Amino acid sequence: MPIRIPNNLPATEVLKSEHVFVMNENMAFHQDIRPLKILILNLMPTKIVTETQLLRLLGNSALQVEISFLHPASHVSKNTPASHMEEFYDTFDNIKENKYDGLIITGAPVELMEFEEVEYWDELCRIMEWSRSHVTTTLHICWGAQAGLYYHYGIKKYKLPEKLSGVYKHVPCSQKARLLRGFDDEFFVPHSRYTYNDVAEVEACEDLDILAKSEEAGLCICASKDRRRIFVSGHLEYDRETLKLEYERDVAKGINPKIPVNYFPDDDPSKEPFHHWKSHAYLLYGNWLNYYVYQATPYNLSDIDAGFRPVKKGSVDEKESASVSHEEE
Repeated sequence: MPIRIPNNLPATEVLKSEHVFVMNENMAFHQDIRPLKILILNLMPTKIVTETQLLRLLGNSALQVEISFLHPASHVSKNTPASHMEEFYDTFDNIKENKYDGLIITGAPVELMEFEEVEYWDELCRIMEWSRSHVTTTLHICWGAQAGLYYHYGIKKYKLPEKLSGVYKHVPCSQKARLLRGFDDEFFVPHSRYTYNDVAEVEACEDLDILAKSEEAGLCICASKDRRRIFVSGHLEYDRETLKLEYERDVAKGINPKIPVNYFPDDDPSKEPFHHWKSHAYLLYGNWLNYYVYQATPYNLSDIDAGFRPVKKGSVDEKESASVSHEEE
């Protein structure tokens, strides 16, 4: 099935060139299918790049997915044309009465600031609280994951001695977690951040399960027991050259950054970077859409509420409807 995106979105031509089946709004109107409604709160400065990265992964599914974009009204994007924001993005006040099958909250380049110092923090808190009753499952990425862990569970972030930049080896903490179904015993995830969450603090939270971690990069993936909130500290959505562009940007700024770990062949920035996380990126987003969105969401979106965790008749979940994590573990 195709991914359904707004007419004229810049990502369309890129995705079509990669043979990703996209469907514009006019074509989708004629299909009698209830698509999954996914809302993306895009906090990244290079919004068009992030749109393309996420849509590429969401489009690799047998499910029809309808995408909407959201941005904080309390922040003006400096790196994306105002015309693009006006055409493709909404603000929270305009969509707060709607309900969605899934929500993605991206990272943001504000991690060295205290959460409360971020200009759109209050608005983000409203959105995260709203998601409890208006969204089946929310996927938080990088700083978005740190923000979600702090807001929902009071788990703090801490500053690293130096920037964590590179592609790190990870291991699943559970062989039965459906989010990681199909993952190898070891897999790679890009990270690009200055802060981290303490694994011990996450382990001490009774409502959270750690699903994947790394000896070098620490916590990678954790989730609430009911799987309505997923937190990913890395950037599986990154393109091959995203870390390279960030490295070159920091070099140009005179920051004198270290070469990203396990990324350039022979640690030589003049060589094309390895891209050894692509297959697991598709798996993660496909599993999220299938197991935690499609198989969990009601056909009638108005049925979503704070306590909703549906179980499909005859599914493997039926015997353990009280807790998704029980049947996984």
